[in-house]
Amino acid sequence: MEDSKFIDVSDIMGVPVAPAGYKSGFVGIVGRPNVGKSTLMNQLVGQKIAITSPVSQTTRNRLRGILTTPEAQIIFVDTPGIHKPHHQLGKVLVQNARTAIQSVDVVLFVVDGSVESGGGDRYIVEILSNTKIPVILGMNKLDEQPSDSVLIDRTYEQIVNPEWPVVKFSALTGEGVESLQKLLIEHLEVGPYYYPPDLVTDQPERFIMGELIREQILLLTREEVPHSVAIAIDIVQEEAKITRILATIHVERDSQKGILIGKSGSMLKSIGSAAREQIQKLIEGKVYLELFVKVQPKWRQSRTRLAELGYRVEE
Repeated sequence: MEDSKFIDVSDIMGVPVAPAGYKSGFVGIVGRPNVGKSTLMNQLVGQKIAITSPVSQTTRNRLRGILTTPEAQIIFVDTPGIHKPHHQLGKVLVQNARTAIQSVDVVLFVVDGSVESGGGDRYIVEILSNTKIPVILGMNKLDEQPSDSVLIDRTYEQIVNPEWPVVKFSALTGEGVESLQKLLIEHLEVGPYYYPPDLVTDQPERFIMGELIREQILLLTREEVPHSVAIAIDIVQEEAKITRILATIHVERDSQKGILIGKSGSMLKSIGSAAREQIQKLIEGKVYLELFVKVQPKWRQSRTRLAELGYRVEE
């Protein structure tokens, strides 16, 4: 039976035939919350497709970023931070991250290299120890590492498999990212283009629009409205000179709705203004953005509500 990895996809989505010896594959980016996984993927693909925030648990969906070079095509799967779940949404996120680990060609385990390893890192090491998929340890935040990082490095050496290759980099500045990219390509097999070479993500624009709105909520409200927020893009109407977007922000409590709207609508206006600027960069055109806030009690605890808002357990 022919290996599905080498099926001719040249007629699908305008995907060309890869040259002889070309490499390709899927790389799962895993790690505990807030170690810089989304920032790294944005750095690797060369533009912003994943939202970033100082608040942990920013990433919810398995977002695919696509890097195409003359030597290889790497499809990055950015997973939610692996953590002990406290609600149904958390369970879905962690299950999806575990599924991602089993469905990629290489796992990039990202840690915060500016601090010593912790219980969250050890928990992930235990999960990865049960997989036969190659693992690379990526020590992020090189720009924040102290000049003498021997003690920090040793705490990671003590918990990881000694056979895992280690690479240090800064997702923020880009230092060391080229070395990481070369190491990832070395671990890939010969394969086809999975996506057109000019594509940077397989996610629809509507999804990224919603994520860009959610990012501004996380940035502007911080801990006041942490993760009780989901975005539904209701209407996208493209006109000759402007794109009109109507979106609903779903929260769990009336108090959260009040925070998001703010005094005389000031907070909602700030969120909309900042999100509009980001969306205009995404679509490279003018945007009219109108936001509404709706209370959906305990939506994170309901599998039905989660499915309606796009959060499903992936097989």
